[in-house]
Amino acid sequence: MSTQQLIEQLTARFGEAAVQVAQPRGEVTLEVATADYLAACQALRDEFGFDTFIDLCGVDYLGHGSDEWDSVDVSSQGFSRGVEGQGPGRFNWGEQPSHESAGKEIADTRAERRFAAVLHLLSIRRNLRIRVRCFAPDDGLPVVASVTGLWPGANWFEREAFDLYGIIFEGHPDLRRILTDYGFVGHPFRKDFPLIGNVEVRYDEEKKRVVYEPVTSVEPRVGVARVIRDDARFATAEAERSNRILGREVRR
Repeated sequence: MSTQQLIEQLTARFGEAAVQVAQPRGEVTLEVATADYLAACQALRDEFGFDTFIDLCGVDYLGHGSDEWDSVDVSSQGFSRGVEGQGPGRFNWGEQPSHESAGKEIADTRAERRFAAVLHLLSIRRNLRIRVRCFAPDDGLPVVASVTGLWPGANWFEREAFDLYGIIFEGHPDLRRILTDYGFVGHPFRKDFPLIGNVEVRYDEEKKRVVYEPVTSVEPRVGVARVIRDDARFATAEAERSNRILGREVRR
């Protein structure tokens, strides 16, 4: 089966609005509502032959599509001026993300749909891949269904997404943290989790034990600003391939 045939079948089964194709590579994404997520995954396994689980991750779309530079023009003087604002992750304890407009800091508006679970599947028999994305309806308590009943290998992947993003996978047999330490507070891959952390640890001589306190001694810094650039690798590869073909024809 070709990718185009897969797109046509997915469109007929789930509707045109649910199927997204990233060009020019032809990457297929099926985006489904939370209520339909588990049933859609079962249909992909049983009806479309996607029997192999590859990966599952969480995504935080807070600040998605924004950057921290006025432009990405480069000159002999370097990049253009960096935006002075508190982008996602670049703020102190108790503060919120903001951006700068006309010299004033303005609180960032939250994305309409913030947290998503993204699943990657493979059909070995058909030699096809697909990405499945499901947005959690509630940012305060993001909940999506667990797919461990369909692909048991998703177990630790869902635990990782829960640990790092706080996404709760309903029906998971053992949903607990897998990477952070015991008693860890927060979810470190969320974009509103400060890059400097929420708490700092030190040994208190008077109490004779380790204590956890709000971060006060470290100021946030912008080491590398977030810049959005077009991916030119595909166009470059196509141009190089065309040049090689042209070179062979000239030599003939």
